[in-house]
Amino acid sequence: MKMLSSSPSSSTIPLFVSVFIILCSTEALVKLPDNETVPALIVFGDSIVDPGNNNDLVSVAKCNFPPYGRDFIGGIPTGRFSNGKIPSDFIAEELGIKKLLPAYLDPALQPSDLLTGVSFASGASGYDPLTPKISSVFSLSDQLEQFKEYIGKLTAMVGEQRTNTILSKSLFLVVQSSNDIATTYFDIRKVQYDFASYADLLVTWASSFVKELYGLGARRIAVFSAPPLGCLPSQRSLAGGIERECVEKYNEASKLFNTKLSSGLDSLNTNFPLAKFVYIDIYNPLLDIIQNPQKSGFEVVNKGCCGTGLIEVAVLCNQFNPFTCNDVTKYVFWDSYHPTERVYKILIGEIIHEYVDSFF
Repeated sequence: MKMLSSSPSSSTIPLFVSVFIILCSTEALVKLPDNETVPALIVFGDSIVDPGNNNDLVSVAKCNFPPYGRDFIGGIPTGRFSNGKIPSDFIAEELGIKKLLPAYLDPALQPSDLLTGVSFASGASGYDPLTPKISSVFSLSDQLEQFKEYIGKLTAMVGEQRTNTILSKSLFLVVQSSNDIATTYFDIRKVQYDFASYADLLVTWASSFVKELYGLGARRIAVFSAPPLGCLPSQRSLAGGIERECVEKYNEASKLFNTKLSSGLDSLNTNFPLAKFVYIDIYNPLLDIIQNPQKSGFEVVNKGCCGTGLIEVAVLCNQFNPFTCNDVTKYVFWDSYHPTERVYKILIGEIIHEYVDSFF
């Protein structure tokens, strides 16, 4: 797509669009540089940022049922893998875009929602093309095709010039790698590759994907690191021994991948000077909460709130499980794989303020 001028006349914008943006934008919680705007948030990835794209798939990787969404607006299970909001919601709110970032495949999605962004993320997806096949979910290639469809719809609404401006100023977020490392590598790929070689492959796939986003008009692209996977309740249960300690082999794998990913994004910044490819470290902020829970008022770090908290996730975390906790505010994790809304809010608050200037 040819990039056109970033300052089109307001006359090219339909009146209803202008009114919609004024009415639906929220006040930014973080200060942006003067004269800078982020009109939309556009998200790709896995369950950390999936607001419900998997709901109609024949897959175990979905959660549009109680007790998921227990603390969401109206207590509704939307398909978000948490008790409430997820990172993409908090980022959209922090940037003053909107309160919630909807799923692109939400049947209630309105054309006007496209103006301020959507999430294409699919729970259980990954950079590795094998990863989404394991749970029959949307691959990054699928998400990219949906994004192209989105561009077509946006162009039909506001024209090519305004669409190009929206894309160039929007924040693009990519959140992948957890399923690749924890499941695809350690369960399948380790017979084919040592982890360093596999991490190189993941970075190659990640780089290829963000370059495709660049080719479609993205200029501000954030990429999340892998989290401390060895400290997830599920991994503690599977490989943490009787004491269910953090599993070093998973954490070391995450750290090695993160080092390679950061270097890969540095290279892209050198080769594409008109764009900002920003590595976002979530490994250390989340590990700090896990290792020092009392600082943020948490008490339980080694199991989730849902069910026994040891292994339950997705379909195993359901309303028929009698062991789900009453006070989720004490827990770092909602289920055995995903943090609670409160943890997400703390993490995103820190991340936004640390990295926001990197995009301008």
